[in-house]
Amino acid sequence: MESQLASARAGFESLALPESIISGAMDNLEAWLSHPLLGEYHPQIESLAAAGEWGALLDAFYRVIPFGTGGRRGPVGIGSNRINPWTIATSIQGHAQFLQREATASPSVVIAYDVRRFLDQRGIYNPELPNPVLGWSSRDFAELAAGVYAANGIRVHILPRGTDTWLSTPELSFAIRYLGADGGLNVSASHNPPDDNGAKIYDSAGGQAIPPHDEALAQEVERVSEPRTMSFEEALEAGWIVPIEPALHRAYVDHNLTLSRWPDARGAKVVFTPLHGTGCTTVVDVLREAGFDVTVEPEQGVADGAFPAVPFATPNPEVPQSMDRAVALAQEVGANLVMACDPDADRLGLVVLHKGAWRPMNGNELGSLVVDTVLKDRQTPAVVFKTEVTTSLITRIATSLGASLVDDLLVGFKYIGAGIRELEAEGSFAGVSGSAKDFACGVEESHGVLVTSEVRDKDAAGAALLLAERASLEAQSGRTLVDTLEEIWRAHGYVSNRLVSTVMRGALGRSRIEAIQAHLREDPPTVIGGRAVVGFSDHLNPAGRFGEIVSGTDAASRDVLVFQLEGGARLILRPSGTEPKTKVYAELFGAFEDQERTDEICQGLAVAFVQDMLKRVGIEIPTWALAISDLVPVEQKQQFADELFPELVQRLQEGETSGAWLDESLAAYGRDARVLVWPGVLAWMGLDEANAELEGALESVFLR
Repeated sequence: MESQLASARAGFESLALPESIISGAMDNLEAWLSHPLLGEYHPQIESLAAAGEWGALLDAFYRVIPFGTGGRRGPVGIGSNRINPWTIATSIQGHAQFLQREATASPSVVIAYDVRRFLDQRGIYNPELPNPVLGWSSRDFAELAAGVYAANGIRVHILPRGTDTWLSTPELSFAIRYLGADGGLNVSASHNPPDDNGAKIYDSAGGQAIPPHDEALAQEVERVSEPRTMSFEEALEAGWIVPIEPALHRAYVDHNLTLSRWPDARGAKVVFTPLHGTGCTTVVDVLREAGFDVTVEPEQGVADGAFPAVPFATPNPEVPQSMDRAVALAQEVGANLVMACDPDADRLGLVVLHKGAWRPMNGNELGSLVVDTVLKDRQTPAVVFKTEVTTSLITRIATSLGASLVDDLLVGFKYIGAGIRELEAEGSFAGVSGSAKDFACGVEESHGVLVTSEVRDKDAAGAALLLAERASLEAQSGRTLVDTLEEIWRAHGYVSNRLVSTVMRGALGRSRIEAIQAHLREDPPTVIGGRAVVGFSDHLNPAGRFGEIVSGTDAASRDVLVFQLEGGARLILRPSGTEPKTKVYAELFGAFEDQERTDEICQGLAVAFVQDMLKRVGIEIPTWALAISDLVPVEQKQQFADELFPELVQRLQEGETSGAWLDESLAAYGRDARVLVWPGVLAWMGLDEANAELEGALESVFLR
């Protein structure tokens, strides 16, 4: 082992990373190589080392995968910074110990899981060697977790084996409350790439704990050195595992049906896609039982964690292309609405047929429609929650319709769930008085919506029902939901919201993300995109509105920088809590008649800020290359702009028309790579007439 570690040390040092990262990787690698229960992982570790894959090996070991945002999420694989049976089992052991200390005398949990199965689509591991994580499904991880809970004397509610259904995120939240459980576990990576998975912990209210309460759980997990285990079969025979009965799903659907506002408005014809996930058990069941005509897109309707029929292997309704198949089917069958869910069915996507064209709604537009719909003609008190990064248009809508509002929550639906819990327990939250029954709607810009207090996480089903009813109402007057949205803009002003994400993977990416935040705190810009910065807020500042930092998890959630610009513009920067990326949220108000120009300025501000922040860590990317899809990591955008595209242009100028070289060069960019980079190519062609002369040749390569 000493020679292995010496070789690894030399390999890691060749990556020119900070010593702290290398030391962390060495400590964790040594722990894994010396642990008697982790020997089955050694052949693949040795294979990566023999192949000189030091970057992959370091990323797998430079840290213990963080227990943040209520759990762990990331790539499945081998190492301390990966999701695997060891990191899942130790997480659950920590949760079990926490429950035994904090919960009732006979604690119980509900376990949900999605459709994922690890197939090493990234091609990291040696297929000729045994791989202890290959083929592990979300159900496999769920059964492993059930055995850990059982071995610690905690009863588990889980769907019986052999069923062809899964338990979605919102139904898990509902189930915890319905069954009176002390907590829950969700084995899912939501909309992440196919090779990812995760374990998200829920509390007895059906939500996720917020700081500082989640810190105690995180510390308990960190103290675990070895999990207690019991086989699923043994736990089932001993009565520790209780199969979930169909009555639970019946109750969930029935509750969503009670949310109906206009039970006679059923004219909308819907095509739905679950994007290979669990949404058919939520949105489809609710809409069909309500009486709507719903057609499921057949290819994406098949449960499959590889997401084979989803562009870019990205099952996320935030990406409009994910719904292209459903739109094509809707055109064929004469539907007027397309709806979609991500694999765990908490996010909702919407595309509306308007004047013969299909119009996708972004998360801010969808949220605005839901809030307006929930509050329309409401006769009882209403409380609305939204996160700070979500459009300020919702503030205007809610205020004008008489609702009480909390509109500056930190990012994460757990804060909305916690707000409902405070209303329930204390009768007030963040200065707003009311009960849980007064809760009308919670919204976050990433297509997350909740319209009932009986669920404490995002739930697409209730919002889908209300939007289908509203669309049916509008159709009776020859209108669509696009007309509704435009009516809102006329009444309250147009608000442009733009999101630019910068993916930075691995240990180097993480160090860059942290360096960007630190640099901007130390030296914030005074001008962004030609506009003066007139206000700057750092949510980590204890003198700010969030006060003293109460835990490490609180600090992670508050790693947010807000820039107010002249002319009422706003830019917010935060690292994602679940993906290796930073997110820049831009907002600008404008006149209804000047939407296109407002959008152009808003996008320009976001791009200018991204270029400034990347320069602070030595990355320079031309504006045209930033038009490449945000699904492409920053390093690959830079490579495309500096190396691949200039060589492609030269080849085309020399008469080469084959796209084989390009496909080979873009293979590492992922599925549908040509489509991902095409927006950047379009932007490059628009720079000057000389570039436009290559339009035909470029289209023949990229659009063939």
